[in-house]
Formats: sequence, structure tokens, C-alpha cells
Amino acid sequence: MTKPVLYTFPQSVWAVSLQLSLAELDVDADLKISPHGALPTLAHGGKSFSNAAVIDYLVSISSKKVAPATSITIVVYEDKIDPNFAFVASVRFYPPIGGALTDHPLPQRNDEEFAKVKGSFAPIFMSTHRPCLFEEACRGARGGTAQGLLRQGDRENLPSRCAHAKQGFYSASTAVWDSIKVFAVETLPAAISEGPFIGVATPGVDDYHVGAWIARIAFLLGAQKSDEGVAVLEKGFGPIPEKVKVYWSAWTARDSWVKAYPDRVLH
Repeated sequence: MTKPVLYTFPQSVWAVSLQLSLAELDVDADLKISPHGALPTLAHGGKSFSNAAVIDYLVSISSKKVAPATSITIVVYEDKIDPNFAFVASVRFYPPIGGALTDHPLPQRNDEEFAKVKGSFAPIFMSTHRPCLFEEACRGARGGTAQGLLRQGDRENLPSRCAHAKQGFYSASTAVWDSIKVFAVETLPAAISEGPFIGVATPGVDDYHVGAWIARIAFLLGAQKSDEGVAVLEKGFGPIPEKVKVYWSAWTARDSWVKAYPDRVLH
């Protein structure tokens, strides 16, 4: 049978989870760039799989046996801790055009934070290319979820600066970041029993998803390289449980991590 083909794009957080799983499971696959920047998709044997189902399939064809997914894999994909919405809702991520990254790591919760970096990509993106994010936050479309906000297409003649709509977005942003903190300092350490991984001695299915998730969160909070992760998480969230520190260290020491994050540079 031919090798699996993984259609992906480099900056996708869930594409990284697939790269971690490929390396950990010793599955040889051809990597191709998704032409539309869609969810990572794996094609093999006349079938196709997307998102978390890709890893389930890779586990099924790998000769290596790993700990199966538990409920935490479901949790890490919930809208309330969506790293893609956090990507949009992070002031720190967006530099002034042609400038350096700002150290400000927290959500766009009000006009002051939204305009924190004058001329940055965030206000331009939100007010011109995605005014519907404000609109949908205001109206609570698709339940007001983070994924629902991100999935809306551009629309014409929307009041992109509607004060009520902006406040809806700010509220959604704050709620997502609050939930992310709870996951990082409460949910994750509770899921790690003997450690260092959720899958115990070596990464299991849960870890492929959660490892990529926490790396993206550390990046959004300001970490550029792997060795900065714990310090940056503590700067953003306060004291980090020892289990999470050990989890981070165990992941970043693995060859699979270096393959997913060349030169240990996060993204």
C-alpha cells in the first residue's frame, strides 16, 4: 500500500499535533501543503481523515502501541479553550507592521488593549477583513462560540465598529483566555497521573493533541523557543503546577518535538 499523504500547513496548531504523532508512531508519510489552508487532512488507501481522526488512524496502522485517547482529548478541542480563537484574541501576537513583537500577552478585552499597538495587524484584521467577528459576538451566532466566530465569512455593510458588537468580542476573548488558564493550571495536571505524560512514561494519543495545544499557548503568551515555555506560562498565568513543568520538559526533550519545532522555535 502507498504511503499516507498528509495535507497540512506549517502554522496550524493541529498540524503540529499530527507531526508529533507521525514521529512518535514511526509512520512514514508524505507531507504536502494544503492549497486552501484547511484543516489538516490525511489521505490513505482511498480514504481521508481530518483533525483528531487523523491521529486515531495513524495509531491503527502503527506497529507501536500507545495509550489511547481519554476525555481530555475531547476537552482540548472545545471552543472554550480554542487556540485558534486565542490566536486572534492575543494582543501580544500581533506586531506593528514591520516592527517587533510586543510583550503584552493578554486578550483584547477593551478598546485600550485592542489599540495597544497602533498600526498593528490586529486592529486592521478585525476592522476590515473580519468585521463579522464583532458582529457575530454581538449577536451570539452559532451559540457565540469561538469556533463560530472564526467560521463566519466576510460580509459587506456591517458596522465593524459597533460598540455593542465589540464588547461581545471582548467578552468572548476574556472568557477564552480565562478557560485556557484553568485548563493549563488545573485540568492538565489533574490528567497527569504517574507522569511525566498523560500516557504515563511515553506520550499517548492525548499527549499529541495537548502537547501541540500548550506549545501554541506558550507561543501566544510570548515564548519564542522551547526553553522559554514554562517561564512565559508562569508570567501569563501565575505559578504553574510541577506536573505541568515536568510535562513541558519531557516533551521538549524528545526527538519528535525537535522535528515538529525545528531549532526548538515555537509557532
